[in-house]
Amino acid sequence: MTRFSFQIHATDGKARTGAIQMQRGEIRTPAFMPVGTAATVKAMKVEDVRGTGADIILGNTYHLMLRPGAERMARLGGLHKFMGWDRPILTDSGGYQVMSLSDLRKITEEGVTFASHLDGSRHMLSPERSMEIQRLLGSDIVMAFDECPKIDQPRDGIARSMEMSMRWARRSRAGFDAGEEHAARSALFGIQQGALDEGLRKESADALTDIGFDGYAIGGLAVGEGQEAMFATLEFAPSQLPADRPRYLMGVGKPDDLVGAVERGVDMFDCVLPTRSGRNGQAFTWNGPLNMRNARHAEDTGPLDERCTCPVCAKYSRAYLHHLQKSGEMLGAMLLTEHNLSFYQQLMAGMRAAITAGRFAAFAADFRRDYLRK
Repeated sequence: MTRFSFQIHATDGKARTGAIQMQRGEIRTPAFMPVGTAATVKAMKVEDVRGTGADIILGNTYHLMLRPGAERMARLGGLHKFMGWDRPILTDSGGYQVMSLSDLRKITEEGVTFASHLDGSRHMLSPERSMEIQRLLGSDIVMAFDECPKIDQPRDGIARSMEMSMRWARRSRAGFDAGEEHAARSALFGIQQGALDEGLRKESADALTDIGFDGYAIGGLAVGEGQEAMFATLEFAPSQLPADRPRYLMGVGKPDDLVGAVERGVDMFDCVLPTRSGRNGQAFTWNGPLNMRNARHAEDTGPLDERCTCPVCAKYSRAYLHHLQKSGEMLGAMLLTEHNLSFYQQLMAGMRAAITAGRFAAFAADFRRDYLRK
């Protein structure tokens, strides 16, 4: 069986559509990966996640290493068996969460020593340990261990961070390859860093290409720089990476972010936004986001989105969804999450079809007209 392959089926401008083949199934690109931080896509059963059209989900190394623990997960048969998901899983390296969530962290060339946000216990995460944890989880796509620098620091600080991440990328490659059985059926992605700087991004891309990875992620964006700066970086960053490999923009994003990034050559995405928004009363629709706590929905018998084909839009009214939100009923979070994930997958399917048909520019213009009301 194929360990990992990527075929581009059609291009339209910089936008591409294709498929990744892995032993646990096909991943259609452009792909959106729902985030399953702690072995669950929040408020969803795995069969319903698949029902939205998701081919792959994301798991989080940092959270799973702390609870239930990587070694325990391995004893229980791995992440797929544990959560009942039989298709591909991508796991992040844990680096971003260590930098953003943990207290008393200390970064050295060896790795990062940190205190757990759960109980204060001390842990060490290095490229080698990150690879070991992701192997114990049974991940299909493993992410190299990197540092995500603060975007507003001086260029020399960003350069030093990027250079260390490239040294860690080489150690990640060696650590991944040492896991023989796991390496024989899984893939390893490198992560480009360099903040908003074209020269540093090019250095990073060249270093990663020299090491050699199955796919390449664009890291260090969607960290507060704003959409305009992100898009400006995406004008050059994807094309610095190998054209015959998947390009993954980490942690993005809003629906209009996805369309703009696909326009610029990105193939894969993940973001907590559709699930987090669903738990907080926000629904994404083809005509823009809706706050379902707003009183204007209280007597609206129409669906959330007339163009949406999901079970929530087929069965429930805006009035009912508004009532669930105002009442604090957990079903409200569940239904909005299912709708939001369905909407994201319908958006990805629409982009794939538009690229195949050679009409992506028209699709993007129509989307922005309706979604942004521009």
